[in-house]
Amino acid sequence: MSEYADIIINATPPPLITLDKNLRIVTANDSFYTFFHVKSENAIGYLIYELDNKQWDIPALRELLETILPQKTSFNSYLVEHNFANIGRRIMLMNAQQIEEDEDRELIILLSMEDVTERVDELVTANEEKDKLEDDLVIANKEKDKLEDDLAIANEEKDKRADELVIANEEKEHLLQKIRRAASVFTHTQESIMITDATATITEVNDTFSRITGYDSKDVLGENSRILQSGCESPEFFREMWDTLQTQGHWRGEISNRRKNGQIFPAMLSISAVKNADGLTQHYVSLSTDISSIKAYQGQLERITHYDLLTNLPNRVLVADRITQAMVQCQRGSQSLAVAFMDLDGFKDVNDKYGHNMGDELLIAVSQQMQAALHEDDTLARIGGDEFIAVMINLEKPEDSVPVLECLLKAAANPVTVGDVIMQVSVSMGVAFYPQDGVEADPLIRRADQAMYVAKQEGKNRYHLFDTAKDNLINTQRKSINDVRTAMASDEFVLHYQPKVNMQTGDVIGVEALIRWQHSVRGLVPPLDFLPVIEGHAISLELGEWVIDRALSQIIQWRSMGINLPVSVNISAYQVQQSNFTTRLATLLALHPEVAPNCLELEILETSGLHDISQVSATMNACRELGVRFALDDFGTGYSSLTYLRRLPAHLIKIDQTFVREMLENADDSTIVEAVIGLAKAFRRDVIAEGVETIPHGLALLKLGCHLAQGYGIARPMPAIDIPKWVSNWKADDSWQI
Repeated sequence: MSEYADIIINATPPPLITLDKNLRIVTANDSFYTFFHVKSENAIGYLIYELDNKQWDIPALRELLETILPQKTSFNSYLVEHNFANIGRRIMLMNAQQIEEDEDRELIILLSMEDVTERVDELVTANEEKDKLEDDLVIANKEKDKLEDDLAIANEEKDKRADELVIANEEKEHLLQKIRRAASVFTHTQESIMITDATATITEVNDTFSRITGYDSKDVLGENSRILQSGCESPEFFREMWDTLQTQGHWRGEISNRRKNGQIFPAMLSISAVKNADGLTQHYVSLSTDISSIKAYQGQLERITHYDLLTNLPNRVLVADRITQAMVQCQRGSQSLAVAFMDLDGFKDVNDKYGHNMGDELLIAVSQQMQAALHEDDTLARIGGDEFIAVMINLEKPEDSVPVLECLLKAAANPVTVGDVIMQVSVSMGVAFYPQDGVEADPLIRRADQAMYVAKQEGKNRYHLFDTAKDNLINTQRKSINDVRTAMASDEFVLHYQPKVNMQTGDVIGVEALIRWQHSVRGLVPPLDFLPVIEGHAISLELGEWVIDRALSQIIQWRSMGINLPVSVNISAYQVQQSNFTTRLATLLALHPEVAPNCLELEILETSGLHDISQVSATMNACRELGVRFALDDFGTGYSSLTYLRRLPAHLIKIDQTFVREMLENADDSTIVEAVIGLAKAFRRDVIAEGVETIPHGLALLKLGCHLAQGYGIARPMPAIDIPKWVSNWKADDSWQI
């Protein structure tokens, strides 16, 4: 470089150096040596990056120099912050520029440096203070907004308090109205109301209480509620009542009370405990209803249901129950009983010759003669037409029945005089014994019936003892169970569906699922040909669950076609009495979450097979919690019909088709149908008639107040695929629009 250049460089205040194209230091001014504490011999000729033990190998410096090298005459500036070994942390503003020397036109780089550490730090500090001021301003604005919000909330609270004051006044007025209404209800309700304190001392009664019991308020206020006790209930009954009140806070049940005149009457009683904030009972409120009329109606219906109206003898329902009870008694005493199924010989000829009225007189007389031939504890029943059943109990051995059987033959053959006409018939009897020929009433009756036909074939006016190999029966049942199991594995069972309708409105209210066996040889087999054989066996539970599962699937399929139909499914007494029935039902419902549980109705066949009514009632209530509904099927055919109706939580009762089918020709059946409809209304249950086979059947039912029906006169059971078309085409008969 020229001498003048050196002078200029040294005269420049900021540190300054020149570099050749290889970035080696060519010259440096005094400011450079002074500022960076570097000696000339440690700088000239060195690569800039190796300066001061490579302290100058700074990335920002490299970027500056490598950017300027290829560009000839150019100028760039970089801020370089570095912790130098000799002077510590500094921020340098470095300017680099390429220039040419005049002599040899060599390119050199002029690198000047200015210490801007203090200026940059001051600027950073100023910016930080500015940011802090801005943050403080934001906080101040937020505080201002919060104060404004608090003011708004305070104003809202003031308005709310004003509104609450208005509402409180309205609620006070509403409460006064409720108190007035409650007082009016207390005074005028049709239910008897009695209020006692915690010690059962009567503190208040309403007018209905006085009307029902005969006690004025002045007669009972201050008296203990025991004044109404009739003495019909045991001390244990009242202990259980009070235990329930203490633990649950309420009790409901049937009780016998005594009026002021001493008359005892049945009542439906509900007691609730009223407690204070500490949980201590302050009062008891009891509501009761006189159910004397219902009881009388119930007695009338039980008489109709369980006795033959012509002869006043027990009917088939009652005699089956007595056989069951006698079996229990025989089992305890290791005794036998005999069931004789009797059919009068020649009775049809009497009817044809003298007419039905004379035939009825003959039936009454013969029944009285046969009744006289039996022991006091024995039972004679008329089960229809000219058929009777005699039950002989307390037999040490089957042979002990022979003298009684002989007496029955003689009694039936005695001539009967009606007016001026002397008539004579005889009887053919079939006899079966417990426990030799059966351990249930229905099979025993059936076997006695079979034996009676043998007596007919052998010449009539005699008896025949049932005799069959038990092994054959067992083998037959075992084969039938295996056949059913194979049919399930082969998917041979199908469901047909019978529509249920509202005859008055014309609505289709649902369908009943009825199982069929699509047998490879026998064709479509009805349920009565295979269900009775498997009843009480585990396979019946599997088949029952299959029916429920298939019915739920069918509901979904119909819904996809725009048809929403509830489906009812028959379940046996054996199935509903399984301890895990509710759990299994919940599992089946969970497999079909698309189906609302109230679309499924379970029809319980009314039978003596329901041994533990309390347990069945608890199971039904648990299933109702799931949403499933219940119906009592074949109502009126079981001995405990009214017990079931009172204790089982079924919303629907189905009038048995045997009564409905004959109601137009048989006055007794019509009376039973009318009685069941009346009972359903009394107990606030829906009622549906089965066996509606003709338009006149439906019309008669409508006139009796029964609107729901199913039967061949409406539709036969059909495959699921046929239901949509039937639903769209069906129309109620015009004569039903009454």
